[in-house]
Amino acid sequence: MEKQIFTFDELQQLDDLTIMHYAVPVIVLSVVVEWIVGVYKKRNYYHKTEFVSALTIGAVNTILSGVLKIWLFSVALVVYNMVPWAMPREWWGFVICFVAVDFCRYWAHRIAHEQRFWWATHVTHHSSERMNFSVSFRTSWTQHIKFIFFIPVPLLGIDPFTFFICHQVAVLYQFFVHTELVKKMPAPIEYIFVTPSHHRAHHGTNPEYIDKNYGSTFIIWDRMFGTFVPEEKKPVYGLTKPVTSFNPVYLVFHEWVDLVKDLKHTKSVKEVFRMLFSPPGTIVTAHQQLSLVPPPEQEVAAEKEKEKVIFQPADTAGAA
Repeated sequence: MEKQIFTFDELQQLDDLTIMHYAVPVIVLSVVVEWIVGVYKKRNYYHKTEFVSALTIGAVNTILSGVLKIWLFSVALVVYNMVPWAMPREWWGFVICFVAVDFCRYWAHRIAHEQRFWWATHVTHHSSERMNFSVSFRTSWTQHIKFIFFIPVPLLGIDPFTFFICHQVAVLYQFFVHTELVKKMPAPIEYIFVTPSHHRAHHGTNPEYIDKNYGSTFIIWDRMFGTFVPEEKKPVYGLTKPVTSFNPVYLVFHEWVDLVKDLKHTKSVKEVFRMLFSPPGTIVTAHQQLSLVPPPEQEVAAEKEKEKVIFQPADTAGAA
């Protein structure tokens, strides 16, 4: 069968394949039910100001996604047209595509935790100290640059339309794992799929939970690559360095601002590279090291740094 080549004009069909708006009533109902259950059980599931922030972040991100989808999937179209093979648009082709998308989501998610540059695109999602459905709305407005991690999907010969549908299903699935309403699922489901229990652990700042359970739909990737941990004690949600505001702009950009500030103190290309691609929290520059010193001692430490003299042994070559 001859491979079908797509044109950029055909990408307008993505609008017809958008399924997320069909899920809106289910999403709204889920949030309302979760809130009502929280009130009934006297559980602090929602904070009004934080919820409004999450809605604002999610609304802006939805607009950005709509604006950028043609541009991003144009990249997928170019790559798909370039390779000489194609995945048939059969039911099993969609299954392969979904597994491929989920595999890429695992690595995009993992790298976003392990490298500071990518962490800046993801930290917004982890800044809430609560776990509820609205946390799924808190996705950074800069997250779209992670599309680069999904280039392997069209490289497999998967057309951009199949890719787009599977990507939406994966994103929708993620909504339902952000809750405390569901405790544990049956063992076979817990073994194969990402469940609310697994994802609650992922959002925990407890030492045993940090940088674990990166899976999006399938938890098997974490089991395969050694990043799985079961939820055993209640997670403490949020960041190890808590945010100081519910302002949506601050929540999206605070790590980018801190990263730029730290980059100003780098003194070599090597330090710039380490700053960008080392794990978050890595001390790269002397300025970062100094910032760890308690304020009263900072001036003393700074003065000592200035007074350091490197003594070189005298050159005695040729001495009588």
